[in-house]
Amino acid sequence: MSIDIFPSYRGSMEYYCLGCSARYDINELHYTCPKCGGVFLLEDLDFEALKEDDGEVWRKRFDARACSKDASLRGIFRYYEIMAPVLDPEDIVFLGEGHTPIIPASKALTEKLGVSMSYKNDGQNPSASFKDRGMACAFSYLKALVRKHGWDSVLTVCASTGDTSAAAALYAAYVGDPITSVVILPQGKVTPQQLAQPLGSGAVVLEVPGVFDDCMKVVEHLADNYRVALLNSKNAWRILGQESYAFEVAQWYNWEMADKAVFVPIGNAGNVTAIMSGFLKLHSLGVIDTLPRIFGVQSSHADPVYRYYKAPKSEDRKYEPVSVTPSVAQAAMIGNPVSFPRVKYFADRYEALGGAGSFQVIQVEEQAIIEGMLLANRHGHISCTQGGECLAGLIAAKELGLITTETAILDATAHSLKFIGFQDMYFTDSFPDAYGITPKKEFVNAPELVIEAAEKERLSEKEYTLKAAEAVVARLGLDRKG
Repeated sequence: MSIDIFPSYRGSMEYYCLGCSARYDINELHYTCPKCGGVFLLEDLDFEALKEDDGEVWRKRFDARACSKDASLRGIFRYYEIMAPVLDPEDIVFLGEGHTPIIPASKALTEKLGVSMSYKNDGQNPSASFKDRGMACAFSYLKALVRKHGWDSVLTVCASTGDTSAAAALYAAYVGDPITSVVILPQGKVTPQQLAQPLGSGAVVLEVPGVFDDCMKVVEHLADNYRVALLNSKNAWRILGQESYAFEVAQWYNWEMADKAVFVPIGNAGNVTAIMSGFLKLHSLGVIDTLPRIFGVQSSHADPVYRYYKAPKSEDRKYEPVSVTPSVAQAAMIGNPVSFPRVKYFADRYEALGGAGSFQVIQVEEQAIIEGMLLANRHGHISCTQGGECLAGLIAAKELGLITTETAILDATAHSLKFIGFQDMYFTDSFPDAYGITPKKEFVNAPELVIEAAEKERLSEKEYTLKAAEAVVARLGLDRKG
């Protein structure tokens, strides 16, 4: 059967408010509902037409596109018809995002965990985090609007704990005129590595005292009252782009999702929302036959979604924001996730289709998060602290008897180097008391000086080489060649 890989389908998309069910045209920038303030989903009103092709056709089409060198099909838009099927190829932005590898745990780590596990390395995206998926979609949409309306100036703005600002600034710098980027960060709450990224991309970087939630209030006010393009997860186009994570996981496993469990840090709740939505789309089209189980993970230092789902269904669950305390899973340190209404909407649909327990939320401690990262990376991974949070969640799920024979896919949302300062704080026992972390000797590592600089100065080059080599031999217990 011949498969045409280039999309001919065009959908008809609208904003749909989860609060009051109002609908709005996509030819204007909308973030929250003008009527009720609710968050939006983006819906393709013609989605049912895609079912004219069966699941096998869609699998072959998506697989065939994996070989394409066409930029408009290389990234997240490999899944064009179920992503944002209103964009023209000329508007699609591709910087190499998406299709990050899934790396199985080593034999030693698998034996230690007692469960099959792999990391999806989203830190191998261009700005070194999963946020590039959403930005590719959001900026492609912005390019389309600029072309359609002839706008001569578009100011993008976002609140961030680091990753969002890096991605937003990178994509804005690439697209260029008439788009410029402003990022608002919590003062002193962003790692030096993450701060360097928007600065290097030329964005205007503004800091405010407080935490992410405080920054978010500022950008929400700006989006409500001024002409700016908001790039946080209230932006439904960003969430749409992040659905690609689910599509890629399914494709990696040859579209077989039985006996799979996906662990996702919740943070602002956009990613876990997008992943549920993505798997539901694939299931609706018959691309996958089974939904994987989804485990959202939250630190006890920022756990409003866990608290909501901890209450039995038989009781009246009530969602309440929490005050956060410092977390090494810095990108997840959010006490009032803006996407919680989306979580509830998709979790209800997910459980209705996948059964009880197909969506769950796990709470973990800070000690377990940082040691999850260290344990993973000591066995050859490049996990960030959010990836450590997922590993801590997997360990907790196993201890609770929630997972046994399934293969767990863990979301390493960013590259380990972005959060290397937390590793250093662990190794040097310099965490402030608020983190509640006490280093364990078996996880600590430090460089060892084998010869003093003063001694090197008084020795000849030959003597120094011999002396340093002898110190290395003594430290390592090396045997001479026979």
